[in-house]
Amino acid sequence: MFDIQYIRPQSLDEAIDFLDQHGHQTEILAGGTDVLVDLKSDELHKKYLLDISRLETLQKIEIDDDQLTVGAGVTLTEIYDSEILACHAPAMQKCAFSFASKQIRNVATIGGNVAHCSPCGDTVPPLVIHEAKAVLVSKNGEREVPVEQIASGPYACALPSSEIISHFVLKPATEIDFADFQKIGRRKELSIARISMAAMARQDEAGRLSFVRFCLGSCTPTPQRFQIVEDYLLGKAPTESLLRDAGRELTDRMFEITGRRGSAIYKEPAIQGLFVRMLYPLCSQ
Repeated sequence: MFDIQYIRPQSLDEAIDFLDQHGHQTEILAGGTDVLVDLKSDELHKKYLLDISRLETLQKIEIDDDQLTVGAGVTLTEIYDSEILACHAPAMQKCAFSFASKQIRNVATIGGNVAHCSPCGDTVPPLVIHEAKAVLVSKNGEREVPVEQIASGPYACALPSSEIISHFVLKPATEIDFADFQKIGRRKELSIARISMAAMARQDEAGRLSFVRFCLGSCTPTPQRFQIVEDYLLGKAPTESLLRDAGRELTDRMFEITGRRGSAIYKEPAIQGLFVRMLYPLCSQ
């Protein structure tokens, strides 16, 4: 038997009060798709499970002027079904389509996926290209942090145990010509991404890229936005040759972070190939 107590608060304030008293002994459950795995592998050593999955205040998707809000308790199925996200964050919606399996998408939440801090968390690259910030709440009030700062390393969350992710604030995709999320895994369903990437772009009347955002996931300790690749593409009209050069720049910069490991013989051409395949539609626009 597992020696852990299940707590289900009825409000966000109740959850905050509980964490204020028992935060260091508590694991927050926001979907719980990894809880049994962690318990069975003896990797979860907390006294309490605090289930915030059903708090309605964490389940909103809203657009207001230049701010897109996605609640931390929104499930991947709700992300995929959202017309607001289809219009203002299409890469996020595409990420939800390929996330795990249908059953898992029905319970997995964006907040849980981000806070789990897996290098291959599918929702992080789309959040990064939207320059998303996580809104954190605690007894001390509310604060914002960039999504990239939530993970201090693989599976290492940098947030204090007294805080809860309430929602994410994204910059909407305005006048964007292109947005996509793609990944490579060992199979189509229930697959952990070996490589993932998200991008969005806008082209001027001459076909030159006037706006580019790109993030690589699963290949570095935490997902990384590669601004040097964005700058390389900015102001140029995409061609296959240009994309291949940018793909080589991407892998060179990635290896500066990770070093060349045994998997480089596979990952280097795979990353370059996926980069070209994903952005190739820009060449015909």
